[in-house]
Amino acid sequence: MLVILLFGPPGSGKGTQACEIVGLTKITAISTGDLLRGEMKAGTELGRKAQDIMNAGGLVPDELVNAMLVSRISRSDCRDGFLLDGYPRTVEQARYLDRVLARMGMPSPIVIHIDVPPEVVVGRITARRQCPVCNRIYNALYQPPKVEGVCDFDDGRLFTRKDDNEVTVRERMKNYETITNPVLDHYRNANYHRVDGTRAPEVVFEEVAGVLQGEMAYTPE
Repeated sequence: MLVILLFGPPGSGKGTQACEIVGLTKITAISTGDLLRGEMKAGTELGRKAQDIMNAGGLVPDELVNAMLVSRISRSDCRDGFLLDGYPRTVEQARYLDRVLARMGMPSPIVIHIDVPPEVVVGRITARRQCPVCNRIYNALYQPPKVEGVCDFDDGRLFTRKDDNEVTVRERMKNYETITNPVLDHYRNANYHRVDGTRAPEVVFEEVAGVLQGEMAYTPE
């Protein structure tokens, strides 16, 4: 059984790595958004409470998110492990997760931190372009379309999303670091692995896979 916590700032390539990790380990990936949407779609009591709070413009409190987490990881598809993306977001949530894993007889988490400095993040995100027709994402620096400004698949004219500007990206990075650094500090003396996310995605995953394969070799069936 593997429990993986995946951390990384916006533009770090975390989503790509999550997909690759799931392909390697065959475990279930869960994001905070998945938790909320799943409970609300199912019309559970937790989902209804969260929906009411969000409709009123509030933030879903820790106790509701924590309860959703326990509900989700108790399902059969998490029996062999799971990957969490976007949880824990606070030290309090991290401590809660530690207690839940111990109570459920699950292993301590493997923490994968895809680390990318702010300047690289700014460069990556401000170079993103999106197709209005199929919603495919390109990057003018690393993954450009065949014809500048035009989608490869449907000739849609690519555009830059409003929040993909330098001011907004720097603010998002500041918020990310303020929220995430204390959580990472909580795990640094545990099974924590910092991975340089400035490299090509396949090189990043090669290192991540090395970490996980080493862990899997010692994980009982």
